[in-house]
Amino acid sequence: MPDQLAISFPHMGEYSIVFTQLMGHLFPTARVFPAPPMTQKTVELGSRYSPDFVCSPFKYNLGNYIEALEQGANVLFQTGMGCRYGYYGELQEQILRDLGYQFQFLCLSRERAQALALYRSARELGCTLPLTQMLSALLLACESIRAMDRYEYWMREEMGFQSTPGSCEAVRKQLFEEIAQAHSLQDLQRAKNRCRQAAAAIRTDKPPNPLRVGIVGELYTLMEPSSNFFVEQQLAKEGISVSRVMGVWFLLFGKNHRQALKNSGPYLWHTVGANGVDSVSQSLAYAKKGYDGIIHMKSFGCIPELNATPALMNLSRDWNIPILHLSFDSHTSETGVQTRLEAFADMIRMKREEGDVANSQFGRGYRLGIHQGRGGG
Repeated sequence: MPDQLAISFPHMGEYSIVFTQLMGHLFPTARVFPAPPMTQKTVELGSRYSPDFVCSPFKYNLGNYIEALEQGANVLFQTGMGCRYGYYGELQEQILRDLGYQFQFLCLSRERAQALALYRSARELGCTLPLTQMLSALLLACESIRAMDRYEYWMREEMGFQSTPGSCEAVRKQLFEEIAQAHSLQDLQRAKNRCRQAAAAIRTDKPPNPLRVGIVGELYTLMEPSSNFFVEQQLAKEGISVSRVMGVWFLLFGKNHRQALKNSGPYLWHTVGANGVDSVSQSLAYAKKGYDGIIHMKSFGCIPELNATPALMNLSRDWNIPILHLSFDSHTSETGVQTRLEAFADMIRMKREEGDVANSQFGRGYRLGIHQGRGGG
């Protein structure tokens, strides 16, 4: 065990704020820091040492680890999900050791993500807090995630209509800074109250019935905006209200696989792995609510989301709702994604204004990778 723990972990959106908070409470003498901000260098490092056809979250994470180790990290954390991602930790650890790095690796996936295993891992790493204090730190982290996800859900729906650009982001930044400094549920509650007041003061010019788009897909690509070229912000610039249910709070407490399969209606009868069923059930919910379109995002080669795609195509046809499928890897062009988003926004805007658009427009949409119900096979 090193003299001082230097704990780090990969990015996934802004949730590193909460993990930093939690680790700081559990290991008060440790140096706790997330990996450096995501850049093109991060992608290049991860891609250089990753298997060619592995999905992009693996490459992003590996790049995060290398940069964190270069900044002095000696303990790395990894968490698993319900797909191949849950098996990546061992391979990433071996790659890093082959590169000559010395560190302790805690992969909290599968059976190691269970409560007793987590408790033992914390003790082995040197946490000396009583169990009650450990539980208090965990409760604070969970409530912080809920506060973050609730505000971001509201912000996605409203930021396209703020009268003063950057208003929603400024309140978000304030909330996240206060969450990072919170030491108790009382601190967190005060932060939430200030956030509500600040959000209520934001002036918006939102029409009564704005264009609405729902976003579904693979969790990492949805929650790490640098991996999807900030799709949600680009949609907001088009004057579109965005909805995305999937986040860490949903993953921890809202996910109900059996109910999601039931809510997928006639489009999916069996599990397809990870969050593929959620993508279908949430898309059907958006269609029933009259949303103007759906964006389905995933990393290249994500098998669960590939399995869900035929069901989404059938749903698009039956409900006459356009679905834009976006697949990302380390070679994806930001300009190409932006062009497709602009075309998609134009399509749903014309569909709203004119009803069913001409066949030539549907054909253009298909060339761009858009599945439009009743418009193409």
